[in-house]
Amino acid sequence: MAERRLFTSESVTEGHPDKIADQISDAILDEMLKGDEHARVACETVVNTGMAMIVGEISTETYVDIPKIVRSTVQDIGYTNAKYGYDYKTMSVLTGIDEQSQDIAQGVDNAIETREAEAVSTGAGDQGLMFGFACNETEEMMPLPISLAHKLSIRLTRVRKENILEYLRPDGKTQVTVEYDESGKVKRIDSVVISTQHDDHVKTEKICEDIKHHVINEIVPAELLDAETKYIINPTGRFVIGGPQGDAGLTGRKIIVDTYGGYARHGGGAFSGKDPTKVDRSAAYAARYIAKNIVAAKIADQCEIQLAYAIGLNQPVSIAVDMFGTSEFTEGEIASIIRDEFDLSPDGIIEMLDLRRPIYKTTASYGHFGREEENFPWEALDKAELIRKRLNDIKVK
Repeated sequence: MAERRLFTSESVTEGHPDKIADQISDAILDEMLKGDEHARVACETVVNTGMAMIVGEISTETYVDIPKIVRSTVQDIGYTNAKYGYDYKTMSVLTGIDEQSQDIAQGVDNAIETREAEAVSTGAGDQGLMFGFACNETEEMMPLPISLAHKLSIRLTRVRKENILEYLRPDGKTQVTVEYDESGKVKRIDSVVISTQHDDHVKTEKICEDIKHHVINEIVPAELLDAETKYIINPTGRFVIGGPQGDAGLTGRKIIVDTYGGYARHGGGAFSGKDPTKVDRSAAYAARYIAKNIVAAKIADQCEIQLAYAIGLNQPVSIAVDMFGTSEFTEGEIASIIRDEFDLSPDGIIEMLDLRRPIYKTTASYGHFGREEENFPWEALDKAELIRKRLNDIKVK
């Protein structure tokens, strides 16, 4: 008998302490970009009981009211009652902001490649490696475990905000385990785990019944559920103390939730709070854009792109492609087309994806990828036909 292959991914709601921190950092970034599209922002947030602390390096010609942005973000999430242990009206906001280091700025302001030519181009804000991934497992070209986990988190928040389940509070987590068959195709859902913060008067049995009915059954395809599927809801039996009162939160601590749920590799950098000259963010978006268009072109069932940069250089030091044996084309052929058709300098990525806009707060919860929304230009499929044509030309030759 063949061993079962299981894979699990998790998501968290916007009221999770780490996601509060991400949303605050990106809300500050958005406000900076509204007044100064060339602002250099590296904004980190930490939250704990009754407080938020904003630190980092920001160089800009505009002014934003950071405490006001923090309180507005926390209010939008739903921490509006002091009994939650976190309240936008009474919380304290501390700031410790410096300017971007001049040592870093000189490499970003003008890349090493163009200095001697007396031209100006943006250099990468740091060294590092970034990954983008796509597969044909779901309509949005994301792995099913993370796709369902995010959709469950979104639904969990919706039933709270729309008062469908009035006793819910903002903090929550979801987790989905998918079973695959021997060929790697989705077979069934093995387990669904949901933990949700709630008022203290609600019994666990009521929560389990409501979450299964109003959340799980609304999101998970019925044909993937069977009599053996396990439903694990609030397994500790009580989740009243949550949010920053229950656990400190920090920007960038949910990077696997932000990307592919562990199904594909992740570089070393987080996204939130960083302006698009930081390739940790912008190059990860570009890599997803390329990978998704390759899969959309029906060239491969799966595609992973790695980009690597050195600080102060405006071109990637390497481009690597992995299609996991699912394509008739070589990875070298794909990499050659990427170099020809995509400008992967910081300036090129920013222009290609129009990244000097206040679009980032939306990305800070429920994943940066797989979302067919206006503020996610890296999800567009406008390069698929071009890639297909280029590869068909190679085949003809």
